Amino acid sequence: MANNKENNAGRKILLLGNPNVGKSAVFSRLTGARVIISNYPGTTVEFMQGYMKVGEERPIVIDVPGAYSLHPTSRAEEVAMKMLGQGDVVINVVDATNLERNLYLTLELLQRRIPVIVALNMWDDTRHKGITIDVKKLEEILGVPVVPTCGLTGAGIKELIEKIPQARIPKKPPCDSAEKCWDEIGLIINEVQKLTHRHHTLLERLEDLSIKPFWSLLVGAVVVFFSFWLIRFLGEGLIENFFDPLFRGVWLPLMNRLSAFLGERGLMHHILIGELINGRIDFGTSFGLLTTGFYVPLGMVLPYIFSFYLILGLWEDFGYLPRFAVMMDNLMHRLGLHGYAVIPMILGLGCNVPGALATRLLEGHREKFIAATLMAVAVPCMAQTAMIVGLVGARGGQYLGIVFGTLFFVLIVKGLLLNKLLKGRSPEILVEIPPYRIPQIFAVFKKLSMRISSFLKEALPYVFIGILVVNILQALKLFDFLAYLFGPVLENIWGLPQEAAPALLVGFLRKDVAIGMLGPLGLTTKQLVIGSVILAIYFPCVATFTVLLRELGAKDMFKSAALMVVTALIVGGILNLALQF
Repeated sequence: MANNKENNAGRKILLLGNPNVGKSAVFSRLTGARVIISNYPGTTVEFMQGYMKVGEERPIVIDVPGAYSLHPTSRAEEVAMKMLGQGDVVINVVDATNLERNLYLTLELLQRRIPVIVALNMWDDTRHKGITIDVKKLEEILGVPVVPTCGLTGAGIKELIEKIPQARIPKKPPCDSAEKCWDEIGLIINEVQKLTHRHHTLLERLEDLSIKPFWSLLVGAVVVFFSFWLIRFLGEGLIENFFDPLFRGVWLPLMNRLSAFLGERGLMHHILIGELINGRIDFGTSFGLLTTGFYVPLGMVLPYIFSFYLILGLWEDFGYLPRFAVMMDNLMHRLGLHGYAVIPMILGLGCNVPGALATRLLEGHREKFIAATLMAVAVPCMAQTAMIVGLVGARGGQYLGIVFGTLFFVLIVKGLLLNKLLKGRSPEILVEIPPYRIPQIFAVFKKLSMRISSFLKEALPYVFIGILVVNILQALKLFDFLAYLFGPVLENIWGLPQEAAPALLVGFLRKDVAIGMLGPLGLTTKQLVIGSVILAIYFPCVATFTVLLRELGAKDMFKSAALMVVTALIVGGILNLALQF
């Protein structure tokens, strides 16, 4: 269906400008990753064409060979002239830092009877070079829309797309001959452009570094490394210095008194306090509503959630996240997405529920399906990550590397396969790139408090439900039956004991609680690694499942869930074989 739309899209939008004005960068922003490279008939001159979305239309966009003038002096300019006669709209890409040279072609285009819109490209460089351009005045003189853009970062591209329907033929072209055009250019420059001397600020230097190909990767790696180091440092610090002393010094004595009052073998003791470990309450593994039910979300997970959303809020308000999305654009396109899909992934690291909600920012259903499936399969939430770090990390850092390395590998491979198998194409990233700004602490903490409140509303009920279900299943002796039912898969394919079956079932309610249930089973390191990976992959928690069901629809959610189960079977089996060696 998509191919038919593309073939029937009659309108042609031409990108025309001098060589080396960033025309190809603007083209890639407008059309996405999939383009067609062709030779103009009868020549060896290449041009690119692709498709974009303007309202309900999908016009063809053609990157015309660079030209300095419509009076050809080269084969490329001859081709540009011929293609001009085939276009319906021209986007004239102009180097904003070299306005005088570029305006000659602009004035020639305005003499033609074809709608024109001007893209003042490389707009970010005008600030750095002390160039000020009065865009409104330039629009008045030229008689056509003028939009500042930066093809490198995508700034202004969204506005350019929105203004394409406003492209028009000027009522009276500014000039009608070469000599008059050069005279007119001098007058235009005097009216719209001012030059000043200025030095870059530190933030502007950082802006430049974070969008240049090599430095953006280096800056991105440093940001990710220190962000997660800081998240772990703050999270562990809060646990050791505040939450653990609070629970063990204040809450534990109260629970001990309640335990003595209820009696160790009573049903209410089993539900509220849980099992005593060596005659003592263990907040992490007793599985009582008032012990594990409070300690897991508040004492183990909340500190990491607090530190994660604090760092995320700082990067958001500083202006780095859009740049990170641009940096990830090439990789994401290979996975069938565009760079902005990294935002749901990042949010999913905090909690998969806001990550699932953020998929609605993506344009097409195909992108939503891929992003939601990849996030649910390979992006563990901070609650789950905290439990994995606590349990698997105690066996050695290399085993954490195996768990998260496997999840990253699954994300890449599954994304590549989905991109190949699902029909359609990846749209280009359209995101405004704001300048760097110092975050306002009040705004950061306001956003932080809202996110923590949302997490607690989502987490606590499901933790309580999960623990209650575990207690009921244990009381009714149903775990033995379920362990027998799933035993062949657990033992023969994954190498896990039958006792791990309850954890897999509880994982549908809360994955962090499920991983916590692996702790008291006495698993080997190999089994703990496999169990953690499977719980991350095999199915989303019920809260995420509910959101994805609403976002994707029942049919696609069933497909996504089936992919998750198949992936868990395959990856768990491969890990079981690989870790034997």
